[in-house]
This record gives sequence, structure tokens and C-alpha cells, in this order.
Amino acid sequence: MSVVMIDGIETRYEVRGRGEPLLMFSPGGFDATLEKWSSLGVYAKTGMLEPLAERFQCILFDRRETGASGGRVERITWQHYVAQGKGLLVHLGHARAHLMGGCMGCSPVAAFAAAHPEMVRSMVLYWPVGGAKYRIGGHQRFMQHLAFVQQEGLAAVVTLARSGSKSFGEDPRGGPWVSVLRRDFAFAAAFEKQDVERYKLAVLATLRALLDRDTAPGAEPEELMRLDIPTLVVPGQDASHATSAARYFQECLPRSDYWDIAPAEQTAANVPARLLEFLAAAA
Repeated sequence: MSVVMIDGIETRYEVRGRGEPLLMFSPGGFDATLEKWSSLGVYAKTGMLEPLAERFQCILFDRRETGASGGRVERITWQHYVAQGKGLLVHLGHARAHLMGGCMGCSPVAAFAAAHPEMVRSMVLYWPVGGAKYRIGGHQRFMQHLAFVQQEGLAAVVTLARSGSKSFGEDPRGGPWVSVLRRDFAFAAAFEKQDVERYKLAVLATLRALLDRDTAPGAEPEELMRLDIPTLVVPGQDASHATSAARYFQECLPRSDYWDIAPAEQTAANVPARLLEFLAAAA
């Protein structure tokens, strides 16, 4: 494991394997640590990481505000996640890379391609988040945190973070910065002393930036339609990963390759081979 400062924020990362670089935006919602590629749901079930690392230089990292990466209280947009990924590629000396996102990681991949298409060889969007239920659930989570702040104050948020191990998704009261509060004493001290009204504005602005639509967030459709980047889209099918979100990417991306396969049929026998086949063709 290594750590690099990107835009004044620590980023914990790991590089596995050799070959062309594959920058991987972790799944896991607001707990997107690099370990999720091996431990979470469909990613653990299909065992995709090790076969990918045999053919590519897999660049894994904790998204800011998660795991051992740092954070900063501000209005967080998809472009902040793009800046983190781009900064990591620059640090490692790569001018171009394949990009892969899982779950919520698909949105910064799409935003990255829209902002820096010259840096992207191909994209894999695996179980993109989106859909009306995803947006509604996300809004509820942010509002539960704001209600807790209103009733108990910022000191109570710090106490809650330090007393447990749950992520923002598991216990919304802890808020989007709960991981940083838990591990960074200086950050927690400054967090507790900040103006509570200004903090609530940052939370609301982040909510509106990240959860602004009933389909897959991350990039505007007109931006996606302008991209000439081969993209493999693999659908999920639940409240957080609506199949309609995957179909949205298929519709908007001119060079999309939609793998029409049900989640139950995605296995270790077919997923790694399909990913490698696509990436080899796009190399």
C-alpha cells in the first residue's frame, strides 16, 4: 500500500500486476475502499480482480472520504473524484489508461471520460448506480445526517464516528466524512469547531451535485454522446443499481457494448473472460 497527496488530500492506493494501466474506481457507495474489489458482492463472487491483474496494471485506491484516504469538508462533485483519479495517474506517470468503475465508481469514470477523453483508452461500467429508488434512498441518507446534526450538533457526529465502525451508508447519522473523522484526529477537531450552518450548506450542495437525477449520475447525456471511447456496460438489477441506469449508458455512449446478462448469471466462469476479451480488443 502507498499514499500520495492529491490536491492536498491523502490517497491510499495499490498497484497490482503489469501491463497497460487500468484505473479502477472502487465499488461500495460511500465506503469505496480498494478492498471492495475482492470482498464485496458480485466482485467477490466473480473473482475478477486477480485475472485482470495478470494482464493489466490494476491501479486500486480508496476514494476520498473513504478508507484510509483523507477528505475535506466542501461541496463534493463528481469532478472532485475525477481529479483524484487523474492525479493518481499523473503521479504514476501514465498519460492514458483504461478506466473501470464498479457501482458508484461508474459515475466518476463517466465524468472522467467526459472531462479528459484523451486520457481514456476504454471504459468498463460494472453495475452502475442509478434509478429513482437510488436517488430517493440517497436523499434520505443525507437528510438523516442533517437531522442528526440539527438535533445533536457536530460534536455528536464526531463522537458517533469514533464510537463505531459503520460507514455513511450503514449509519447515515455519521455523514459523508465519517471515515476521515474516525482516523484523523486533527480533521475531527477542526470538524467539530466549524460553523454548523456553513457545514449544512456544504452537505446540501454535495447532495444536489451527486444525486441530481433518476438515471445514472456523473456526466450529462450530451457529454456522453460526444465520446468516441469503447465501453463495456454490465447491468445490475436492484434498488441501487437499476437496469435502467445501465441502459442509459448504452443509449448515450456511441461505442457502448451492452452485455445483456442477468446478475444471477454473472459468475467466475464468464465475467473475468468477458472483461479480458473486451479490454484486449480495446487496447
